[in-house]
Amino acid sequence: MTESTALRGSGLSLAYHGTPVVQDAGIVLCPGRVTALVGPNGSGKSTLLRALARLHEPVSGSVRLGDGVSAFDLAPREFARKVTLLSQSRPTPSGVLVRDVVSYGRHPHRGRWRADDPEGAAAVARAMDLTGTTEMADRPADELSGGELQRVWLATCLAQETGVLLLDEPTTFLDLRYQVELLDLVRDLADRHDVAIGVVLHDLDQASSIADEIVLLYEGRIKAVGSPAEVLTEAHLTEAYGIRVEVTHDGPTIRTRPVGRHSQRTTV
Repeated sequence: MTESTALRGSGLSLAYHGTPVVQDAGIVLCPGRVTALVGPNGSGKSTLLRALARLHEPVSGSVRLGDGVSAFDLAPREFARKVTLLSQSRPTPSGVLVRDVVSYGRHPHRGRWRADDPEGAAAVARAMDLTGTTEMADRPADELSGGELQRVWLATCLAQETGVLLLDEPTTFLDLRYQVELLDLVRDLADRHDVAIGVVLHDLDQASSIADEIVLLYEGRIKAVGSPAEVLTEAHLTEAYGIRVEVTHDGPTIRTRPVGRHSQRTTV
């Protein structure tokens, strides 16, 4: 394992109630790089991400931090100082102010009586500023829209200040503006703060725009891994998604277009 590795999953086989979901998958997250997991529904993307976050124990294989220590051997608080996950859904706290929700992210850094966290207030303020949630600070979280709440949960993860950030479909519920701003933030966290990022995305164009590496899953196995240009090919995508997918290149920009029965229709 190299020094540049932040988190590595090796030979991971995962199952639900004895039914295999992911088989023999390997993934490496490195500081300063964004790794996007893509693939059709049911291919195992979110399950693989949850395994990296210690929320799904493997049938076989390992998850190790950059120093070689098994993630499952660490105490929960210690692991939470290193890795955080923005999951697809979280319960909405009733009657809790946004600033207090974001402060939940400081839990791994606090002592038993919520003390001994001198950097906590600054970390919370910084996370809220980065996610555009500062103006919501005194609003109850259960009065927010789905998109607003998604940004608050992201702020909570950022307040945790870990070296590894895992994001499961983070653009869900967001309008176009905040989708773009969130993806820009993900890229900034990697480039400016050396965070290792693993993100599940359904939008292939979004994945190609921010990822250094893409992992394409298909029927529980990794079909391809590499740069966006290497993975997002017509052959790979057509087989994985079961529909013809056209891929075009405009300089570094990659565009994908699924072709359905009515895709050729024009408006007069």
